[in-house]
Amino acid sequence: MIMCNKIYLWITFATGFLLLIPLLTMQFSSEVNWSLGDFVVMGTLIFGTGSFFVLIARKINKKYRIALGIVFTLAFLWVWAELAVGVFTNLGS
Repeated sequence: MIMCNKIYLWITFATGFLLLIPLLTMQFSSEVNWSLGDFVVMGTLIFGTGSFFVLIARKINKKYRIALGIVFTLAFLWVWAELAVGVFTNLGS
């Protein structure tokens, strides 16, 4: 049971590492200006997408996992772009 859920530990570490990028960039540049809410939303988005992918990938056939990964990646990028600048809607404005 512990070995099966080790993937969630990796997802947690990856989320933390990815959130360090804008945190460190904010120290050296005024162009990146994230609030605490931005970090919470992005952390939830990264961790949620990774966790949901793992849950779904465990239930489907192995030959469809790459396609599922592409779908999850595109969905993640679309939501990220919408929240950042509102590419298709006014969510980011």
